[in-house]
Amino acid sequence: MFIKKWGAGFLEAVYQECLEKELLGRQIPFVSQQEFKLTYKGEILQQTFRPDLICYGEIIVELKALSQTCGEHESQVLNYLKATDKKLGLLVNFGAHPKATVQRLVL
Repeated sequence: MFIKKWGAGFLEAVYQECLEKELLGRQIPFVSQQEFKLTYKGEILQQTFRPDLICYGEIIVELKALSQTCGEHESQVLNYLKATDKKLGLLVNFGAHPKATVQRLVL
């Protein structure tokens, strides 16, 4: 895939665009940067969030381009799952050397 060609070191947006092209080529349905509203005590907040990708309408995919991920990034995915009522998330880090890492998170 594209990570083999270029390796680590690009911004997250580059990897996201490449991954979207791979998903399209493999006919995997996805939505990019879909906006979600948050509610607090029954009221809609002005603040929203946008997962990087949602595949098959059910899998939240959060992309990173860091030397390593940490608990904070896992919490981000878990919070996205809670807020969208989805069950499965993937934390994909393209910045890890020598190859990308994928962490599966289940709510």
